[in-house]
Amino acid sequence: MHRRAKEESSCETNCGAAKNTPMGERKEKPLVKHRHAEQILQALDHYRKEGVFTDVVLMMDGQEFPCHHATLSANSAYFRAMFASGLKAGRQDVVNLQNISASTMGLILDYMHGKDVVIQEDNVEGLLKLSDLLQISKLQEACINFLEDQLHPSNCFSIKKLAENFCVPFLVEKSERLILGSLGEVSRHEEFLDLEARELAKYLAEEQLAVLTEEVVFEVAMRWVRHDASARKGVLRDLLQCVRLPLLDPCYFVEKVEMDELIRASKECLPLLREARKAYVLGTEVGSLWSRPRRFMELAETIVVVGGCNKKGRGKLPFVDMFHPASGQWKPLSTMPGYTKSEFATCTLKNDMYISGGHINSSEVWTLSPKLNTWIKVACLKKGRWRHKMVAAQGKIYAVGGYDSCDRLASVECYDPFYNTWTPVAPLVEAISSAAVASCLGQLYVIGGAVDDSSNTNKVQCYDPATNQWTLLSPAPFSQRCINAVTLNNLIYVVGGLLNKIFCYDPQKDTWSEVAYLPGPLESCGVATCAGKIYILGGRDENGEDTEKVFAFDVATGKVEPQPPLQRCTSYHGCVTVLRHITR
Repeated sequence: MHRRAKEESSCETNCGAAKNTPMGERKEKPLVKHRHAEQILQALDHYRKEGVFTDVVLMMDGQEFPCHHATLSANSAYFRAMFASGLKAGRQDVVNLQNISASTMGLILDYMHGKDVVIQEDNVEGLLKLSDLLQISKLQEACINFLEDQLHPSNCFSIKKLAENFCVPFLVEKSERLILGSLGEVSRHEEFLDLEARELAKYLAEEQLAVLTEEVVFEVAMRWVRHDASARKGVLRDLLQCVRLPLLDPCYFVEKVEMDELIRASKECLPLLREARKAYVLGTEVGSLWSRPRRFMELAETIVVVGGCNKKGRGKLPFVDMFHPASGQWKPLSTMPGYTKSEFATCTLKNDMYISGGHINSSEVWTLSPKLNTWIKVACLKKGRWRHKMVAAQGKIYAVGGYDSCDRLASVECYDPFYNTWTPVAPLVEAISSAAVASCLGQLYVIGGAVDDSSNTNKVQCYDPATNQWTLLSPAPFSQRCINAVTLNNLIYVVGGLLNKIFCYDPQKDTWSEVAYLPGPLESCGVATCAGKIYILGGRDENGEDTEKVFAFDVATGKVEPQPPLQRCTSYHGCVTVLRHITR
């Protein structure tokens, strides 16, 4: 493939005679088409080659090019500045140009004198480099257009590099889109195999990678490593860390990953394999990047809204709706099992949704699998409760605190899905109801809540399943009830309690911060993570009115944006995130 570039310097006029000219008006003589400007350029080119009237010599690669100051200056801002500056270089009869190909300069000079220049794969880089240096914009534009036309999975990396070197943002972006959009195909070409490990890792970790399954990402990584296994096995762990192993099919993980000879021989990879096995057996924490589907996968994170109260806060809603934020679509799921209730608790474990308790003093526990869309009753709580919270950690579910119509509860129960049993564990330091509860890094965090009908607490109570002990941490900067919490990227975010702010708690630093403002105060709202954002759904405002509004908080930008509303005004509802296959 090639492209012709030519300096457009000739002028043409239309020929023709005026006919039926009115009396008294002057008749114009016919205009004759001519190519005067082209003839001048041809003459200058002849003079250049014969050394006639030349006044400067360009020297490179040991070759001399006699030229005219005027022609060079008319075509190139670089030469125009040089010859007009009065600098020594502008007064010399000979100008030495370093690191410039004589053959490329020959093509440039032909272009300056009106001749066609054929842009091809073997000369485009040199022409682009020299036209950029000499500031010949038309030729530079022609080179860029040629590269854009040639963009293909076989050359996208080299074209991207050229575009970066010559500051062509749109071509860099277009190359990136091709790489991310067809990495599987790109990886079959030689350019891909020559990538640096750091650049490959950047692409493997990219959220926008357009792959239908995570298996494609793993195979791309291993194709690169096996191309030069002896030299590249040292970076295998870094690449494998970019693969979201919990998203692989379990059978594929066992057969293709764990049994791979290169991976088995790498001690550095063993911790990653152990963590992946643990995720298959125990599930992963909500909001974990390692288990979050990439944007264009068939598998996607969706938000499930369960039950709750209607606009007046009296009627209890049986509806269960699934929301896919990327498409803005809602889909109904199987309604709550046989009855309606409010102020129950919800959570997910290994992509199954659980609800427990509820108004008044219910001890029932049900689970819903997104695949089967059928509710199944499991073992009941030891203690009936409502206004409590549930959270999953280390492959088990914990029902925390709550209210039994008489007292706030300090009791905590642990559910083992393998044995289908609830077992009491160490009680809370302080009995609470309507608190925010989240799991993070394998521990439970209970934040705020009501201690009696009129008083709230700002305590942060932390439970370690390994020691079965509770400890108190730095208090929250608020004392509220009817709040909810969610974990994202090892940080805990709290909303509700008629606060118009979103608070963030860092368990590793034991510190609090305010991260965003909501359009208005809310309580008893739903909160869930999806695709790296935090969604605040429904709730009740300061006037006691329920709302159907939904907002998304982008932790990367700090912005809160409105989203498609709920199907109905809802408060005191459950919200969880589950993975589901999406038809796009």
